[in-house]
Amino acid sequence: MDTTSRAGERDAASEERTPADRRVVEGYLRATFPWYGLDQAFTGPRWLMQVGTSADGTVQHGSTGHGDQPSIKVEDGLEKERFAAVVTVAASPVRRSGDGTGVLDATSVSSAAWLAGSGLIAYTWPAQMDYSLRDDWVAQQTETAFELADDLGGEDWATLSLPVDGVPMPFHYRESEYGWILAGTTGAGVHLGAYGRGISAYGLGFAALPDLSRYCG
Repeated sequence: MDTTSRAGERDAASEERTPADRRVVEGYLRATFPWYGLDQAFTGPRWLMQVGTSADGTVQHGSTGHGDQPSIKVEDGLEKERFAAVVTVAASPVRRSGDGTGVLDATSVSSAAWLAGSGLIAYTWPAQMDYSLRDDWVAQQTETAFELADDLGGEDWATLSLPVDGVPMPFHYRESEYGWILAGTTGAGVHLGAYGRGISAYGLGFAALPDLSRYCG
């Protein structure tokens, strides 16, 4: 994405949007790395989710959504939702923060796995659980997701080959009762994570996004 295309994309994406919408889009446009989403084989709805930044405002990661916009539901709501979220994480070594006040951790495939795991948890609701206990459940599951992401070679993970920009790439993959999670890398300086439910991970393909127009409709 060159400067000219980003400028044009910025103008188009800013038209007829609420201040909140514009802030979301602006966050994506500040990134210095390419964003990824599902490839052209996916023909359903697409939308922007959110970006993550460092203390100095540098965009480090973000997610693009595909299919139904997920929500926390009880009973049979989980089975009815069909969505997949793609997490793009800028690949970077340990480095000083932009404001010189500290050190930023390196990012890796484990970073993408952790973000995917915690993302799925955010849209999960065990139907049998009392609402008052959900915060404790989320904290416990988030810690478990971190531990699993730190052990991608463990028995909880399988290997899945999926196309990235048309080239088969290996991904770490696991399923849970709430959905699936996968994580891998690209040749474009980013790591990829993904999570979802109702849409099979086995048929997915990923591609760099030439612009955000399909996610801003």
